[in-house]
Amino acid sequence: MARRPQSPGARGAGLFAEAEPEHKHPAAYQANIDGGSRGNPGPAAYGVVIRDPQGEIVAKLKKYIGQNTNNVAEYFGLIAALDYTQTHGVRALRVLSDSELLVKQMRGHYKVKSDDLRPLFERARKMTQSLESFRIDHVFREQNREADALVNQALDETSRANTASSTNPQRPPTKDATLRLVARYKDGLLQPETPLDLPDGTKVELLLRIRK
Repeated sequence: MARRPQSPGARGAGLFAEAEPEHKHPAAYQANIDGGSRGNPGPAAYGVVIRDPQGEIVAKLKKYIGQNTNNVAEYFGLIAALDYTQTHGVRALRVLSDSELLVKQMRGHYKVKSDDLRPLFERARKMTQSLESFRIDHVFREQNREADALVNQALDETSRANTASSTNPQRPPTKDATLRLVARYKDGLLQPETPLDLPDGTKVELLLRIRK
């Protein structure tokens, strides 16, 4: 019986048949992130080192975030890295973190039970959806030294600034003076992040600007 000839579009037809084009993912940037707290909770900060697809460092980010836990600081570092991608048009990102909790939560292996972490997790997850490619992996602390160093720099700089302000206190404000005060709301109270040298009974007027 004669065999039917295969149509030109059949698989394997033709010695020089062209392969189907593969989808190419954009080259990925890499972000090493870290967060730390001295006291847990205590003075906290994050550090981020971002490299381009060629491995060159393009950004070093660090910031003191007030009194927080290690895990909150880790998420702030992740969000800072994702924010960099959005503001610089990065389409693919690989994140390296030494926080096993953060990595497994972002991968969906762990549930986010903490009320402090849940909004940060939701924000980070939403930000990853704007990327064409996102990956997060766990690394050991020894492989994350640069980001860890930035965390400690931010904490040390804040500690020195607080020490300088305590050893050289400002003069008490005069009547009708205006001061800029940063405070954190917790347990129904506004807690200033820097001490105020005010006499007992001093009346103050507050104009609140909410930060998230």
